[in-house]
Amino acid sequence: MKNSKNIAESLSGMALPAAVLAVFLLFWETAVILFRIEKWILPKPTDIFITLFEMRGTLGVHILQTLTEALLGLLIAAAAGVAVAVLIDQSKWIRSAVEPLLVLSQTIPIIALAPLLIIWFGFGMLPKVIVTALVCFFPIAINLADGFSQADRDMVKLMKTMGAGKRQLFLKLKLPASMPYFFSGLKIAGTYSVMGAVIGEWLGASKGLGVILTRSSQSFLTEKVFAVIIVIVALSLLIFAAIELLARLAMPWKYKAHKQN
Repeated sequence: MKNSKNIAESLSGMALPAAVLAVFLLFWETAVILFRIEKWILPKPTDIFITLFEMRGTLGVHILQTLTEALLGLLIAAAAGVAVAVLIDQSKWIRSAVEPLLVLSQTIPIIALAPLLIIWFGFGMLPKVIVTALVCFFPIAINLADGFSQADRDMVKLMKTMGAGKRQLFLKLKLPASMPYFFSGLKIAGTYSVMGAVIGEWLGASKGLGVILTRSSQSFLTEKVFAVIIVIVALSLLIFAAIELLARLAMPWKYKAHKQN
């Protein structure tokens, strides 16, 4: 009964956004027909979905390439983000020295840095993975570092009075308390990961969704551009959903408490 109720609640929660999207697409379709907008300027949603269906045989290789780059970059960013967050948590001096540099790193446009990576590492998969990792790194590192700092001060004092060392404090208190922060950062990074891979592919690649985007835009095949955007959005949502599932498996107590509330 509970599972049926949860499914019903999820479906009802999706009904309104789906209805809004349907109305938007209908308005888009009608506007293009009424105002006779050229296909290369703004295609109808039906043209976009027809094009997407026609591309189904050739998209697989490109999706696999972009998804591989996105997932590898996300994994590297997660590992580096955790390492940096743990390092920041060790000392106030390290936090003061490293955190401003993390913020400063976000002022550098990735689109400007990507050509350098192509020069240094060539046109293979590596520069795309690095671009993705750079895009995904910051939200993971900064969120997890905040999570470590938000551990209950009273619990820290209590554990210290009971003789707990730094390692025990970290494993028994800070790590579990920081998990929601970690997964929040990971969800943000997950939605950025496909975008990062596509940005890398713009600057030089033989396969990937970014390659199709570049070629289609240069040929004024606007319906193809929109079709690839739909695929990119779908991949980003798939990665987000996978991270959400992982979060539910890793933090069952959090979601159980949320349901009770």
